[in-house]
Parts: sequence; C-alpha cells; structure tokens
Amino acid sequence: YSNLPKPKPRRYSIPNEIMILGISAGALAVYNYLLYVEDRKTYQCYPSYNTIGKALKIKSKGTVAKYVRELEDKCLIYTEPTEVILKDGKKRTGNLKYTIRPIQDAIEHYHYEQMKNVNEVAARAKAQKMLDDYNRKHPKATA
Repeated sequence: YSNLPKPKPRRYSIPNEIMILGISAGALAVYNYLLYVEDRKTYQCYPSYNTIGKALKIKSKGTVAKYVRELEDKCLIYTEPTEVILKDGKKRTGNLKYTIRPIQDAIEHYHYEQMKNVNEVAARAKAQKMLDDYNRKHPKATA
C-alpha cells in the first residue's frame, strides 16, 4: 500500500491496562494503528476510515467506524470532524481528527461502568426481595 502514510520508524507501546477494558480485537487493532500514526507531541492524527481499513485489512468503512465508536465509548480516543477547503473555495468534510486520551480516562470510565452495573444488580435484588416479601404477606394478591 504505497499510498499509506509512512511514519518515521519509532517505538511506541500500548498501555498494559488496555487488556482489562474488554475491547474487541478489531478495536484493539484500530487503537494500535492510531498509536502508530499519532503525532507524539499532540497525541493526534487524521487517518481516513479507508486508510485505517487498508492498513488493517478491514474491508468495510462501516466496520472501521464501529471500532472507532467502540474506542470512543471506552474513553480511549476523542474524535472531532474537520473541514477542508478545495482549490475552488468549496468546503468539504475532512477526515476525523483523532486524539488519543490518557489511559487513566479509560480506566476511570471502566471502573465507573463496573460500579454502575453492581449498583443496578443490587437495586434489582432489593426490589425482588421486597416483591417476594410482599407476596409472602399477601398471598391472595398473587393468585
């Protein structure tokens, strides 16, 4: 793929904490690619869905978009639209601008979601217990 961006050879690492977040293999691949092409000073990059798809051998732009949304939902990246101005002065939608968020944001979000789930399970159990108690005290109500 000669038209893919050629970042300078450099090392980068994926945070170990990424493995507890429960992201799909496809989203992990997209995250890895974004880390590979990001500007190390701004933590930003601008690859198109097509570019990401070609680099990762993902045939559908829709699938790439799904993985990008998953990364956003997990607080690993932030995206925002861009515009380009053509030579004739017309504005067009550009590629998304991806910003890699600090891994701590994703970890905090993960723990928040885990606690929310625990609280929901506890609330359902409490409601079920109250219903069971009521039904025991008022057997005719359930008949």
